[in-house]
Parts: sequence; structure tokens; C-alpha cells
Amino acid sequence: MLPIVIASDHAGFSLKEQVKKYLEEENIEYIDLGTNSAESVDYPEYAHKLCVAIQEGKADKGILVCGTGIGMSMVANKHKGIRAACVSDTFSAKATRQHNDANVLCFGERVVGAGLAFELVNAFITTEYEGGRHQRRVDFVNSFDK
Repeated sequence: MLPIVIASDHAGFSLKEQVKKYLEEENIEYIDLGTNSAESVDYPEYAHKLCVAIQEGKADKGILVCGTGIGMSMVANKHKGIRAACVSDTFSAKATRQHNDANVLCFGERVVGAGLAFELVNAFITTEYEGGRHQRRVDFVNSFDK
């Protein structure tokens, strides 16, 4: 199994660090792509690094954290083969895996607390894509990558 890639900007740094500890407790391997402090940075740089790591096959899933999760998801979805979802509830974290085969989970430190973030990560990592009737739609989404 490939490791999870994780990245944040300064606004998501603290929560990213907490999510890393959760991943360690769950024995889930990860690669941290930064940022490495709460000093102001440009979120697109970190979303881009994470997406490239997935595109290069270093991981098949990623987690992006910023203030709201919105900016990171917008940048991530500009990358070929990336289906990023910004979520703040476990139902959506599961559904985006089941129905959309999302490969990047985004959320915001200013929106969710650590406990909910752990639940989102768990739901995202453990939920399988259902395929079947959803595949036609995922293929349609992927067709926009061209």
C-alpha cells in the first residue's frame, strides 16, 4: 500500500501536525510535503506539490489542510487525474470516496476541529470506491482532463 501524502499552508499547519500524529497512531504511512511552520506561505505551492506526488505515483491519496479547505481543493482540482473534495462532515467524506473516487481530501483548520478531522481522515481512507453506476460519471469528470 502506498503512503498518504499530506500538506498544508500556514493556516492549516497546526491541524496537519495533529493529523500526522493520528496517522502514526493508526500505523498509516504518510509523506509530509510541508509547510513546516505557521509562517505565512502560498497555499497553491503545497497543493501543487501534493498533486504532483500523486500524479507521479508516490501516493494514491492525499490530504490537504488550509484555513477553510476551499483554496486547496480549487488548486488540486486544476491537476490532471486529481479529484479533490473539500468536506466538513463524515457523510461527505465517505460519499466522495464511494461515488466520486476522490483521491484528495481537503478540510480547513478554521472549520473543523481535530476530533472531526480524524473522523474525516478515517472515513476517507477506509471507504472504498463503489464503481459500477458511478464509473460512467467519474469517466466523464476525467474526460475534462484533456
